[in-house]
Amino acid sequence: MDFHRTRKYDKDFIRSNMMGPNSMMILEELVDDVPLKSGMRILDLGCGNGLTSIFLAKEYGVQVFALDLWVSATDNYKRFQETGVENMVIPIHADALDMPFSSDYFDAVISVDAYHYVGNNDTFFTEKIRPVLKKNGIIAFAFPGMKCEVKENVPNEMKPYWEDEALEMWHSIEWWRPKFESELDHLNIWEMECFHQAWDDWLDTDNPYAVGDRKMIHTDNDRYMNLIGITGIKNS
Repeated sequence: MDFHRTRKYDKDFIRSNMMGPNSMMILEELVDDVPLKSGMRILDLGCGNGLTSIFLAKEYGVQVFALDLWVSATDNYKRFQETGVENMVIPIHADALDMPFSSDYFDAVISVDAYHYVGNNDTFFTEKIRPVLKKNGIIAFAFPGMKCEVKENVPNEMKPYWEDEALEMWHSIEWWRPKFESELDHLNIWEMECFHQAWDDWLDTDNPYAVGDRKMIHTDNDRYMNLIGITGIKNS
């Protein structure tokens, strides 16, 4: 992909608001074949500093509910005002485990670099995501993963960089697929092409967390880690 949509945005603005690999770039690939339409009501689950919410509002003309636990609604609202989407994006400070939404409310639930924190189990999708989606609602998730399961056999060279908590969340496509096969029609799950570009953008910042990630990515050297994309339609 050439990421022509992402390239329209100010690089310094993106860099200053990243919280991990370039979320706009990941989102552009994630929804490339997803039928988003103007006027849809979308939940951006774990929106961080709101980059993905801004992208969705500007590129697709949708109404976005930008939910995050770590970033205040006030801080995100200021960014939405700065980028001219304050009438299209509603900032919400809330826990994904206790979301304040009606059943059958959203046309789509989208999440970039956040779903794995809460969805790495057999209950979250069924109990928390499925109820708030309308009939035939869309899901589109992207998050860090592994090319194969390594939790029980962590390579020695990666042990200094992979904490046990992370290994509880980072899994392979084969591990994730059964979580969605019975829940979604038209399930598509893949290893994302943007891995290197999205990570390079993050590692090129002076964010202390990015600086700390540089050795991890260098040591991994494209052997174990990936980004996983998942899309599908809520089944009946």
